[in-house]
Amino acid sequence: MSREGSETRRRILDAAWELLEAPEGGEVRMSDIARAAGVSRQAVYLHFPTRAELLVAVTRHVDAVKGVDARLAASRAAGSGEARLDAFVAAWGGYIPEIHGVARALIALGRTDAAARAAWEGRLAAIREGCHAAVAALARDGRLAPGQSVEEATDLLSAILSVHNWEHLTRVCGWSQELYLRRIGALARQAMLAPPPG
Repeated sequence: MSREGSETRRRILDAAWELLEAPEGGEVRMSDIARAAGVSRQAVYLHFPTRAELLVAVTRHVDAVKGVDARLAASRAAGSGEARLDAFVAAWGGYIPEIHGVARALIALGRTDAAARAAWEGRLAAIREGCHAAVAALARDGRLAPGQSVEEATDLLSAILSVHNWEHLTRVCGWSQELYLRRIGALARQAMLAPPPG
């Protein structure tokens, strides 16, 4: 893609991101994004033939700008399942407030919009993949809490780390981000870890 094309693509993604995070929410149309990016609708469709492709690309763009891979590096490089669990919970739990606007918009739009739903389902699949990696590492180490399979534990960890739980605890209950991270980390350890041997 040409430099000019890459710049146009970035402007479209930034405009879509900004519109998704707008407090008023609502449907974000391709024409709205084109206007906000200062390009034609044709230019938007040239880069993103469907709304679904655009919304999925926005989530990836946000991850790139926010450096999600660097944030997950400690979890991926952890030497034990316990360390991987702690690092993943800290990374994802710390990332939620930064992507909450986009998440909230995609969840709301996804109730009636297949493209938004597909974009958010892709994000949920990525979160689940991280949860599964941490749980599988615990199982390999013999440290997964007894009485649950890797799949069940992955389901549980995904639920503990849901955006809805973060929103309820910080927005409804008034928890600080620091308290959220401390308590959710303790809850994840309690639910996932077998007692240490000996």
